[in-house]
Amino acid sequence: MSVNKMEQALKDALNNAVVTCGFVEEYDNNNIVIEIPKDTSHGDYSSNIAMQMTKLLKRNPREIANEIINSLDKESASIEKVEIAGPGFINFFVSKTAMTSIINDVILEQENYGMTNYGKGIKYNIEYVSANPTGDLHLGHAKGAAVGDSIVRIMKAAGYDVTAEYYINDAGNQINNLAISLYCRYLELFGIEKELPEDGYAGKDIIEIAEKLKEEVFDKYVNSDEKEALVFFRERGIYYELEKIKDILHEFGVHHDVWFSETSLYTENRVVPTIEKLKDAGYTYELDGALWFKSTEFGDDKDRVLIKGDGSYTYLTPDISYHLNKLDRGYEYLVDLLGADHHGYINRMKASIQAMGYNADQLNIDIIQMVRMVENGEPVKMSKRTGNAVTIKDLMDDIGADATRYFFASKAANTPFDFDIGLAKSKSNENPVYYAQYAHARMCSILKQAELANVTMATSYELLVNDKEIELVKHINEFRNEIIDSAIIRAPHKIANYIQKIAQLFHSFYNECYVIDKDNLALSSQRLALVEATRITLKNALNLIGVSAPEKM
Repeated sequence: MSVNKMEQALKDALNNAVVTCGFVEEYDNNNIVIEIPKDTSHGDYSSNIAMQMTKLLKRNPREIANEIINSLDKESASIEKVEIAGPGFINFFVSKTAMTSIINDVILEQENYGMTNYGKGIKYNIEYVSANPTGDLHLGHAKGAAVGDSIVRIMKAAGYDVTAEYYINDAGNQINNLAISLYCRYLELFGIEKELPEDGYAGKDIIEIAEKLKEEVFDKYVNSDEKEALVFFRERGIYYELEKIKDILHEFGVHHDVWFSETSLYTENRVVPTIEKLKDAGYTYELDGALWFKSTEFGDDKDRVLIKGDGSYTYLTPDISYHLNKLDRGYEYLVDLLGADHHGYINRMKASIQAMGYNADQLNIDIIQMVRMVENGEPVKMSKRTGNAVTIKDLMDDIGADATRYFFASKAANTPFDFDIGLAKSKSNENPVYYAQYAHARMCSILKQAELANVTMATSYELLVNDKEIELVKHINEFRNEIIDSAIIRAPHKIANYIQKIAQLFHSFYNECYVIDKDNLALSSQRLALVEATRITLKNALNLIGVSAPEKM
């Protein structure tokens, strides 16, 4: 499916006019900007193409604009009037009938409206959350989950081939501590005291898992060899912690296609060959008993250790192997969503994939900045339920999955923000998710009333000439463009902004335009179709950020 038909027709008309004028032999449509003026008196659409060409032609932009207008095939783009404004803007007044034809497209396409083939054939792997399977998912994970899942949904709608992936950190010392902690709690259930390690896990969830394991094996590991016991507790501990993570993410509306185990990098012998590749390429050296990676050759601020003096790997080493594995699986681009404390990781990871023969731009690391929970103007640091850090479960129980996801998606991920719990729970127009969902519920109510009044939807819209109606139509028409723009820069907040705009335009339309008027059934049926097209668009937009569209509120 193509982008906005109206915009495409205007771009084609401008392109042909520029060539007809002899300004260029050919012109790329992607360089032509079409915008909706904020002031409707300036037309339905506007372009700055004349000003863009000033440098090339070394002429006054208003003169250029005038020549373009004189060469414009107005009929092909349903243009009724053209004006030059300011320094050289070209403002278009377009046929209302041509614009309102989008209503039929939306109603026909239903849940597919907004989808395009813009990114067709381009394979992306997007990795997000990837928390250690050692406890509950907390605030930072919640933001990463909401943003990551929204990015996946938006990019898929834009036609990209996207895989959502979770990297399971099931190797390393934190997992050993998990096993030991579970073993200690298991023994306690049989009255055997064993001290938790200093950096062990003392949470309630560890006790709960230990109780489940007691039910599974009873006293099998009470008197067994500790090494044998720890192998069991490690394996089952990871399983239960991971199942808990999967369950809570499912409840949060978040889906991963691939769950990749760090341990598999070792069991499938992927780490050693990665190191050998770097050695063979001449990108390593030995110093002070350690093996170093020459990452400075690729723009990093210092070289990085791969193998420490004691023979153990640094965190970077399996990560290089993992990213190489993803690229070897055929993904053209990798996206990692990482916390703010990983900013220094970007250059070294880009360096590593370049050393392996890939391009730096094939890896994109998007930083998820910190969130601060506030209520009544005061920071909220602890869970009321557990006394620990706020978890995804706390948020869903307190304010609901919809509000949580909407608030996280509504702000640029790379900027810190305050999450206002009171606002998220409020049932007022100041709450953006309530405002948007209420708009959808109101549309559903209108459609229900129309059904009871036997008012059916029209298929032609010559009576839709009110400014409120046309503004709504124009922004429905923009939906595909918004998805593409949001997908390109991986910015779910652009979709949230679009949702607010559509909701605001609908509420404004509703307050001025009486939809079901038994004394004017022709206009009622046309406005009813506009309501349905708006409802479909709003529902599809909400779905892109994982938020429901209720029929009643």
